[in-house]
Amino acid sequence: MFKSLSAYIDLLEQQGELIRFSEFVDPVLEMAEITDRVSKSKDGGKALLFENTGTNFPVLTNMMGSHRRMCSTLGVENYDDVGKKIDNFFAQLVQPKLNLWDKLKMLGTLKQASTWMPRVQRGRGKCQQVVTQHPSLDILPVLKSWPCDGGRFVTLPMVHTRDLRTGVRNVGMYRMQVFDDKTTGMHWHKHKTGARHFAQYKEAGQRMPVAVALGGDPVYAYCATAPLPDNLDEYLLAGFLRSKPVTLVKCITQPLEVPADADIVIEGYVDPQEQLVVEGPFGDHTGFYSLEDYYPKFHVTCITHRKNAVYPATVVGVPPQEDAYISKASERIFLAPIRLVMSPEMVDMSMPAEGVAHNIVVVKINKTYEGQAHKVANTLWGAGQMMLNKMLVVVDGDVDVHNAQRILDALTKNFIPDRDVYFGKGPLDVLDHAAQACGYGGKICLDATVKMPGEMANKDSTFSPENLYTFAHDVADVRSKIAVQFDKSVDLADLSACLWLLGNNVDPQRDCRVEDGRLYINATTKKAGEKGFNRRWPNVVCSADKTIDSVDKKWSKLGLGEIVNSPSRKFSRLKNGDGAATG
Repeated sequence: MFKSLSAYIDLLEQQGELIRFSEFVDPVLEMAEITDRVSKSKDGGKALLFENTGTNFPVLTNMMGSHRRMCSTLGVENYDDVGKKIDNFFAQLVQPKLNLWDKLKMLGTLKQASTWMPRVQRGRGKCQQVVTQHPSLDILPVLKSWPCDGGRFVTLPMVHTRDLRTGVRNVGMYRMQVFDDKTTGMHWHKHKTGARHFAQYKEAGQRMPVAVALGGDPVYAYCATAPLPDNLDEYLLAGFLRSKPVTLVKCITQPLEVPADADIVIEGYVDPQEQLVVEGPFGDHTGFYSLEDYYPKFHVTCITHRKNAVYPATVVGVPPQEDAYISKASERIFLAPIRLVMSPEMVDMSMPAEGVAHNIVVVKINKTYEGQAHKVANTLWGAGQMMLNKMLVVVDGDVDVHNAQRILDALTKNFIPDRDVYFGKGPLDVLDHAAQACGYGGKICLDATVKMPGEMANKDSTFSPENLYTFAHDVADVRSKIAVQFDKSVDLADLSACLWLLGNNVDPQRDCRVEDGRLYINATTKKAGEKGFNRRWPNVVCSADKTIDSVDKKWSKLGLGEIVNSPSRKFSRLKNGDGAATG
């Protein structure tokens, strides 16, 4: 367990995984531009420590932005080590107890589990070494990442709330737009636990205590993003990962507890009786802006911090960036619980970075009966954060779901559009801009499993395409099983960019159809008023030319070696106008 974010930084430096900058870099736009370039370099680049920020706090970005750094955060050599640990623990719980000795060994397992529970210490923690008498968010080097962002945003906050009825704690990660020196937005989506807690306090007519921790052991930040079941304490997962309980300390002005070893703590409250406020836009992890919407306002009552505290931040935008590695860790860790609790036939799963966490998912199953791919789709679409999945591909046999070519081979061999396309409808990510309604829209499953006799009757197609798929600007004469239409500004040779746009720009119920033995997908930009679509369409997230030029000039002074071109140069061709929304 790392005793502070500085201890983690020391390890990264020893491993050659850190770059320090003594040159001043502006938290407004410049830090994000540098981080974007580095995070998209080979293997995620390095973690970045900006020491000259115009405040008393250095800024750390991209701290989990590689497989090696993510594994360091988790304290393992390989992601699957955590999954095996979970498998082994549950195996001990559920295996038959044949004799007294087996039952006694079970007591040892339960005792071990009890040591993972968080503990509350007396007195103050290191996170409270400095207490500001008149709290002001202006002391923090909060980043503004993209030119159309509504302001500066706290992007790695561990937001602590408590269930009003049960007292169970939740630690979520909800971005916070800084409005002034004492208030921020609180961007918890309607599907999130924080929003459920907010509804309880609103019904009760009570102020809602909130505490925001930053830094400390980096495993806390990971656990705040993890797709845990509701009412399961994130610090229990942290204790499990560290084989040691998390030590908490009571806040000074709010009835909540936070990690004693956090770097910075922002205490405050949300008043459900207040009107919601406009929050956003924000350049989001989808690679598009999430546009303005109404969210609660958070009021600061106290700020405490360590001496020599470090301010952590993440930069999100067009993938791949740091969040891709966080998602990959969750994919590997939570495969075991999904398989155990919901879908025992699941063998493996993959969430490619282009799918921005859950837009595109590939699962491999041990198929033993007809219709099993549909059963798995319905199971996943009704479970936890997997309910937000939009496009699912199901394979079986010896297909490696982490090898794109093997997936394509399975689709070529086993997938017939007019037989193997399965549509659904349900919850989607609030950030999904293509859905007909916010947070609700279509889903599609492509069954690329080997078919059993009962699945083939009256469903065979005589259509013999030349190719599995074609990406085109006009699909009128396409001779492929799958024809995907993109805007004319899209480089069709860039497979990664095409997959990213495919996952973002499609509502399967509206934009997919099976006709003449082909699956047609419309992945173009949609316009309000067309086919019943009445929402604003966001722009792609890109840096402004002024910021790019400023960073280009600083590059040689920063010690980053040969200059890396801005990724925004490539993606700016996809923009339609200069605002957060197209047009």
